[in-house]
Amino acid sequence: MDKNQQAMELLQNGDFEEAARLLNEQMEAEPNDPVAYINFGNLLAEAGEDDKAIRFFTKALQIDETAATAYYGAGNVLYNREEYAEAITMYKGAQQQGLEDSSLFFMLGLSYLQSDRLPYAIANFKRSVELDESDAEARYYYALSLAQQEEVDQAEAEFRKVVEQDPDHADAHYNLGVAALFNERVEEALSCFEKALESEPEHALAENGRQQVQQLLGEK
Repeated sequence: MDKNQQAMELLQNGDFEEAARLLNEQMEAEPNDPVAYINFGNLLAEAGEDDKAIRFFTKALQIDETAATAYYGAGNVLYNREEYAEAITMYKGAQQQGLEDSSLFFMLGLSYLQSDRLPYAIANFKRSVELDESDAEARYYYALSLAQQEEVDQAEAEFRKVVEQDPDHADAHYNLGVAALFNERVEEALSCFEKALESEPEHALAENGRQQVQQLLGEK
């Protein structure tokens, strides 16, 4: 196992200091190794050192402009800084260099969603789910984007898949309640809101939904 691999294991185990020491040794021994700079960038990003992380990802790309994971790492830092347009540019760079990963398309979807570019968000969340059908969170955001695009029936079908995968997903139960209420299935909506509250008792939107439905049922 080389120092890059050792450092990544240490990073995963939370040993930042020893991981940093090994990566420094690797960069000193092989200054043209882009992987060491990418890994150090990821370490700095984990530590919240955003500006320094960007510098290391940039250095990696100066060494190897085809380093897809350097684009991806930079994209994550920019996303966390709410610089969504810049994050999209980096994620697209990773894609152009051959990265075809569900996480990449998920992050692209989130970036487009935060930028109010729903058609692009939907396309990327859909691709993320296609690449990893077990990812309930990616499917949830796919459904949420469809709902925001007023594709209610398609969104409802995806929310149902989310709660099949994750029965305690409070937000998915809540959104199923909204869809049921939209389609005037009032008692079903009440059941969905209650399931959301079972999973997350402090879910304010679900509580508001339950009160609204109870009022409707009381008026009948």
